[in-house]
Amino acid sequence: MKIHPLADRIVLEQLQQEEQTKSGIILPDSAQEKPKMAKVLAVGTEVKEVKEGDVVLYKSYGPDDVKVDGQEYMIAKEEDILATVKEGK
Repeated sequence: MKIHPLADRIVLEQLQQEEQTKSGIILPDSAQEKPKMAKVLAVGTEVKEVKEGDVVLYKSYGPDDVKVDGQEYMIAKEEDILATVKEGK
């Protein structure tokens, strides 16, 4: 099943956070903060600034969490996206 967002909505997939600190301490799941970075999986027809495949920064409390076929996704409005992340300078 594929999710097709409507209007200005964006389907996001949470990017995994490292489970170990730089000093080598392994963090349990309960101590880890969710990263605010995600990969764009699908965009609605009214989305102008973001496209599929982009990596984005988003507001902590903006997206709604959904589960489809056992997989967790987030659905956000375009206004909840703060920036795109590009590699390089």
